[in-house]
Amino acid sequence: MQEIEVFNIEGKPVSKMQAPKAFEAEPRKWLIDRAVAAEASLKLQPQGHYVLAGMQTTAAYFGAMGSYRAGRHVGRAIRPREKLGGGSLGRVRRIPSSVSGKRAHPHMVEKTLVERLNNREYVNALKSAIAMAVKSNAGKPTVFDGIAKISKTKDFVKFLETNKLYSVIESARVKTIRSVRKTRSKQQHKMLVVTSDEEGSFRASRNVKGVTTCTLSELQVSAVAPGGNPVKTVLWSASALKNLDAAVEKAVLIKKGAKNVSA
Repeated sequence: MQEIEVFNIEGKPVSKMQAPKAFEAEPRKWLIDRAVAAEASLKLQPQGHYVLAGMQTTAAYFGAMGSYRAGRHVGRAIRPREKLGGGSLGRVRRIPSSVSGKRAHPHMVEKTLVERLNNREYVNALKSAIAMAVKSNAGKPTVFDGIAKISKTKDFVKFLETNKLYSVIESARVKTIRSVRKTRSKQQHKMLVVTSDEEGSFRASRNVKGVTTCTLSELQVSAVAPGGNPVKTVLWSASALKNLDAAVEKAVLIKKGAKNVSA
């Protein structure tokens, strides 16, 4: 197991520590993609329709040749029609193509939206995502001691500039749609900062485009590998890296916003 150098916020090496076992895992892209899809399925909102929508009407199915309502050789379709007096054919009801009719292909309440994933598979996917992110960063994880103590955004930006990391997030804001009426932009995930649960995720980086912060208990596959692709740079706090293996082994697939560690 190799040793990792730990830096302070000024970029000077202060100590060394053992690399966690998660860094040496085998990066399996297919497993990461499956875990990301499973996490995305938890965000889907169950949809359904009223079972009797478009069916609560007095329309009756008629139109046979012997029916007095349909008449002979009129050329009208045999459909459920609203009962009207005076021998009129009435208005078509119930079918999707009619006015106030039911929906053609409604959402099914019974449809399974959530993709299940075993806990051991999710743990291996998280290890693979972490190992892939480390290898994409030239195999050298970036560990800082005291990074969670930064309290202001300008101090965090200064920290990135001091350690020559600001170039990573310079192209984070990319315009996708530009028209006369509106301009929509999306934020690319360029950098992930992981802190321990005791330190908490600090607020200094929340206004910096392209930077995401999370604690060990909130660490998910989609945070390390958004869309199945590894994030460009991961900054680890020294205390988070020390407890990384224990936190990864407890990781389970749960809804976003809740803690990712089982009781």
